[in-house]
Amino acid sequence: MHVLKAIKERRSIRSFKDKDIPQEYIKKIMEAAIWAPSAGNLQSRKFIIVKDSKLKYELTKAAYMQEFVMEAPIVIVACADLIKSASRYGERGRELYCLMDTAASIQNMLLEIHELGLGACWIGAFDEEYVKKLLKLPDSLRPIALIPVGYPDESPTPPPRVSIDDAFTII
Repeated sequence: MHVLKAIKERRSIRSFKDKDIPQEYIKKIMEAAIWAPSAGNLQSRKFIIVKDSKLKYELTKAAYMQEFVMEAPIVIVACADLIKSASRYGERGRELYCLMDTAASIQNMLLEIHELGLGACWIGAFDEEYVKKLLKLPDSLRPIALIPVGYPDESPTPPPRVSIDDAFTII
């Protein structure tokens, strides 16, 4: 698949079929995440893959009852490693670089998920402290996104985009 084609075709999926994801697909998603660029190649991100239905229900509660979270076969919790990035870059590493590292990994995962014929949704609206407590995360890890993943049971149309001229300035 051509990258730009995958970028244009990928959609946020909020409805999933009741079908398990093969372990080899999960491995490919994990591989896509670790190959994302990162500041100083510190790779200051961690991921938790949640399959347990009780934990997925609790993540649904954390995500303000977005019920499709618990319907997905897996939910990936993407976390920024604040300490690892700060060890080299200080406050800017803690407040920015580790978030960018995590976001780059998320985008890689979303594109690989699409390539595999799966669907996902990047969720940023959730109770961060509840997720930290639920997953017993150390203070060094900040949950950045919940990503429910599964076989799509919908085909959303593309949302509108701003023009290239509106998004870019050439100087």
